[in-house]
Amino acid sequence: METTASNQNYSLEELNKETTFGGMGREKAREVPQIDLSDFTSRKAEIADQLWKASTDIGFFQLINHGIPQAQIDEAFEYTEKFFNLPMDVKARYPLEKGTNSGWEYKAQVRPSTGTADNKESYQITLPRMASLWPTGAQAPGFKAVMLAFERANWALGMKVLSCFAMKLGFDEDFFTEAHDPLSPQYQSTLRLIHYLPMADAKPEDFTGWRAGAHTDFDCLTLLHQRPGQGGLQLCPGKEATGGELEWTDVPPLPGVVTCNIGDMLMRWSDDQLQSTLHRVRMPRQDEYLGPRYSLPFFCQANRDAIIQGPGRKYEPISAKDYLWQRVTANAL
Repeated sequence: METTASNQNYSLEELNKETTFGGMGREKAREVPQIDLSDFTSRKAEIADQLWKASTDIGFFQLINHGIPQAQIDEAFEYTEKFFNLPMDVKARYPLEKGTNSGWEYKAQVRPSTGTADNKESYQITLPRMASLWPTGAQAPGFKAVMLAFERANWALGMKVLSCFAMKLGFDEDFFTEAHDPLSPQYQSTLRLIHYLPMADAKPEDFTGWRAGAHTDFDCLTLLHQRPGQGGLQLCPGKEATGGELEWTDVPPLPGVVTCNIGDMLMRWSDDQLQSTLHRVRMPRQDEYLGPRYSLPFFCQANRDAIIQGPGRKYEPISAKDYLWQRVTANAL
């Protein structure tokens, strides 16, 4: 059964816009640009041009030769699966509190586009807020060490990409690196582990709709790791999400590829030059893989005390703390 959009009035324009995106839409083939990060230092100007073109057009791109070893990505998925296989009462000892973006939640995130909770569970790692939220070594041996290393590897990759955008916007090269300083207690970038539930005993009507409803991300930049064979991600470019029936493009999970999208925070910071792109996770079709789906997004979210204002001052300045608080609390209604 198709899920309809929410009737909720949200406090931010971005979320009210999302309430209009609940329909199934049509599918459309598009090419998602692949950007090679090899020889990054010597090719940085060229790479920055490619990133800018992709991000002012479709708002999605994929990174290859990005520097995170496949073995490390595979290890992170292995430990993610182990975590979600823990008993529910163990995971419930580390709950996500509203507005913190840290801890475990189960079928709790409601998308404005659907008005219903996504069919998933997740565990958020935001380092300054994790004091009481890590499972113990007895419960999940090796988990903390693996995830801390993976978090930092994704942060480093995200800062490479954001340094290219800083150059194109006329900021200092390390402008966004300083705004995402992981040594600050104001740090709020987040590694999220996601488990979409398997299609166990599914009825025909269960194959319509979404595992995660249509939305834009509210960070600066999202880096997404997918497991080959566990697809479902679809995008609709922001420039085309202006009303009527939306056209969606599948983004297949390819080995060795990190899929990226611009978030609302960076769209605002760029005075709307960079496009925050609508995306969702569709239900599998009956002839596709029906087991659990795991994904690992890393959200580059500026430190709480960073001030967001574009080079052209199109919008009034706002702290990243206030901006993210508005988005997290509004999206959790």
